Amino acid sequence: MSQPQGLNLTREQITALDNELLTLLSKRRELSLEVAKSKEIDIRPIRDTQREKELLERLVQQGREKGLDAHFVISLYQSIIEDSVLNQQAFLHGRANPDTQKQQYTIAYLGARGSYSYLAASRYCNRRQVSMIDFGCQSFDDIVNAVESGHADYGFLPIENTSSGSINEVYDVLQHTSLSIVGETTIEVGHCLLGQPGASLADIKTVYAHPQPISQCSRYLSLHPHFKLEYCSSSAEAMSKVIEANNNSVAAIGSAEGGALYQLTAIEDGLANQKINQSRFIVVARKAVAVPSQLPAKTTLIMATGQKPGALVEALLVLKAHNLNMSKLESRPIPGTPWEEMFYIDIDGNLATQDLQQAIKELERLTRFIKVLGCYPSETVKPTQLSQAQLLIEPSSSKAAEITEKKTSNQLQHKYSREYRQQNTQVICKQLHIGDGHFAAFSLINMSLTETEFTSLAKQNKEAGFQAVILTDFHGQLNELQFKKYIQIIEQAGLVGVLYIEQDSDLVHGHLADMLMLSGQQMFNQGLLSQLGKMNVGVIIERNNMASIEDWLAAADRVLDQGNQQVVLCESGIRSFAQPERVTLDLAGLIEVKDTSHLPIICNIAANATDIEYSQIKAAKQLNADGVVLNAMEYDANSQLLRQMYQD
Repeated sequence: MSQPQGLNLTREQITALDNELLTLLSKRRELSLEVAKSKEIDIRPIRDTQREKELLERLVQQGREKGLDAHFVISLYQSIIEDSVLNQQAFLHGRANPDTQKQQYTIAYLGARGSYSYLAASRYCNRRQVSMIDFGCQSFDDIVNAVESGHADYGFLPIENTSSGSINEVYDVLQHTSLSIVGETTIEVGHCLLGQPGASLADIKTVYAHPQPISQCSRYLSLHPHFKLEYCSSSAEAMSKVIEANNNSVAAIGSAEGGALYQLTAIEDGLANQKINQSRFIVVARKAVAVPSQLPAKTTLIMATGQKPGALVEALLVLKAHNLNMSKLESRPIPGTPWEEMFYIDIDGNLATQDLQQAIKELERLTRFIKVLGCYPSETVKPTQLSQAQLLIEPSSSKAAEITEKKTSNQLQHKYSREYRQQNTQVICKQLHIGDGHFAAFSLINMSLTETEFTSLAKQNKEAGFQAVILTDFHGQLNELQFKKYIQIIEQAGLVGVLYIEQDSDLVHGHLADMLMLSGQQMFNQGLLSQLGKMNVGVIIERNNMASIEDWLAAADRVLDQGNQQVVLCESGIRSFAQPERVTLDLAGLIEVKDTSHLPIICNIAANATDIEYSQIKAAKQLNADGVVLNAMEYDANSQLLRQMYQD
């Protein structure tokens, strides 16, 4: 056997090849801009997906001949294609707006250098090869004011995260500003535990962080209950706190790049609940921009439909009629106008197109208020994929391979998904029907009431129109005989009894209840989910207010996998980032779940409203929710609201 060459020599050769690769990638990027210049003249679309497929297929074949894995080649060139598309978009967008082009821009963002907003702004400027003057702000209002006053050219506002959802405070700010949305950017959010050089995990006692990273890292933080959490206005402020403390007992949650600016080291990384954790930012400016027709674009608008029954659905049908895809829908209350909400809608489309212009004209006739917040290039580049045959992984002529592939595909299907079951599931418990066209009303009753008070309230709730009662504040304080008595009272009132499970020990009386409802706090309790999956009783799974939709559906899948197919989902709202104590019903999430899953879904209105709001109930019903949960103590209000609801 020949002696291998020295390690240092091998490393030098690899370094030389890396330098060559970077040079070639730079040349390729320059050529892609030449392509953009040609498309500017010919007015051709930025993307040619057919050519991309042909390119990938050829590269996969050539790569296999050189011993390279097909998936590696595809992954590499998907990133290269994405970079090319975004650079061409930035070039053509700049050419269409020559009056806004400068070599240096003042950018307002949340926090200071090192914050995620700073990293997003830096990436946006780097893409356009312009320099950035920092303008750190303490709040979203400060960012908007800086741009409105002319102290900043652009403002960067975080709008949503793949793990923790939408940032409602930003939507509230957009409701009152004259600024236009002129761009967007998405960054990977890699949360690390950052500390002083030399600090270890065992040293940490206090963790500083913005509410958003705390929400996105809830699973990791639950494994370290001794951490004292201190909320900060930004990740940059959190890192500054660690520097000021100057000891090994404090840490911050932030990015590795941000930590490097503060000379902090990553004690642990990969803290986020989800492996893929991305934040989307919108860019606001004083003037709207022109978006060339060949660029994929988004248009964001806000509208108020008024209180007419079915008004929101009627408005959304306008988009469907014009073949326009709504990629996002959010609702926010209108200050000073009780019972009404403002809807924020992202549409995949260019405002310059006739279809979108016509749709907006029709919406103007249907709505009480409508305003376009901006049309801007979309930075969501969907990767081009190849078929199995194109990948040449398995011979398509092999029947055995086809059977194996089909079997594997079925195994990968989630039981909650519409791919697994097309027809909507209906859960039936005695006289209660939930799902597949049946709308149910649940009331929350506190079990700390006396037997007389409980009996009276149960009868009142039956008269008001409820079909079921959810028993709360149990805490294992009643023996089996006492609990059985409460269930009998519910049954005598003609209602279905649902036990609210807040801890493992609550399940001891589960066999006496008609249904069980798992609290959002226990949604990640895998052992409890498995137990519920083995029971022959309907289960309602409440969404944790810091959980993503994927986490929520995964909890349902855990129950379904154990055999229990009587599963109902309960949307109880998600936490606000700037005000962690505030919980808001996720109507956009409701639409997504209804589209994704066949399971029934109810909305817990009582969990996120101090006063019963009929607008929320109406919105939930119009968006095809299968039921609502209200506070039993609000008898007079509930009686009236339920009558209105059933009339609608």
